[in-house]
Amino acid sequence: MKAILVEEYGAPDVLRLSELPDPRPGPGEVVVRVRAVGVNPVDAYRRSGRYRNLPSLPYTPGSDAAGEVVEAGEGVTRWSLGDRVYTDHTASRAYAELQLCREDQIHPLSARLSFGQGAALGVPYATAFRALFQRGSARPGERLLIHGATGGVGLAAVQLACAAGLEITATGGTEDGREEARRQGASQLLDHRSNDHAERLAVAAGEAGFDLILELAANENLAIDLGVLGHRGRIVVIGSRGPIEIDPRAIMGRDADVRGMTLFNTPADDLASIHAALFAGTENGSLRPILACELPLADAPAAHEQVMASGHVGKIILNP
Repeated sequence: MKAILVEEYGAPDVLRLSELPDPRPGPGEVVVRVRAVGVNPVDAYRRSGRYRNLPSLPYTPGSDAAGEVVEAGEGVTRWSLGDRVYTDHTASRAYAELQLCREDQIHPLSARLSFGQGAALGVPYATAFRALFQRGSARPGERLLIHGATGGVGLAAVQLACAAGLEITATGGTEDGREEARRQGASQLLDHRSNDHAERLAVAAGEAGFDLILELAANENLAIDLGVLGHRGRIVVIGSRGPIEIDPRAIMGRDADVRGMTLFNTPADDLASIHAALFAGTENGSLRPILACELPLADAPAAHEQVMASGHVGKIILNP
């Protein structure tokens, strides 16, 4: 099979299309014919060597994929050949024509979604769901700020929050991104690149402030967030690319919570609930993954450059 192989950590050009042996399933395992691969920032962090848990070299990147079950090992009872599935974040070696998974690492893909959309579910939608409901304790009617709402996770959060009845303010760095967030259910849109962004955000927050903030770039925005958070509000930090200095009194005076999260810490029972909810949302049409672009597998280096750049709207997909 063709697959991307990383033999040394470094720049995107270490992602090289290679020929590798086809995987064979052992007990409890399945082989998925990969039709689409989702590209995530964490893939780029690992490739660069700047991540706390690095895979052993050489390795094939990626976790998010969608395709069809083509082979099942001994004892597999949950899946049949031809089943349309997508993988979750615990899977590996997704940048390939074939992917070997444990049977609990794949989930049914709604017939309403393309394979490209299925490859956009595993990390972005699961992250958004956990941030909103399991870490953020979102409730219908609350005022929500999504600080960075135009990427895969941000747009997933907009759709999930809209379906749950929250009032959504979203920020984005491009007009196209903000318009997409509006189409998905955000009622207020702000340009977080504007020079007066903090002032405009304060006006949008009003005296009551936001009940919940999902923060995609805490190293830039956490201090701003604390200024627009309501009494007993919660901030869930989803992403950060460095340190930031804050005044703890901004937390104390509001009886506020700042909560971190990473999808890799999710307990198995919480993860099962997440994927059950995602399947229901894709079946009823409330969740509709937005794709930024689809590229050939050989263009993985370009995909890694794009996923780390600002301005793209939705999920970047590779097609083996």
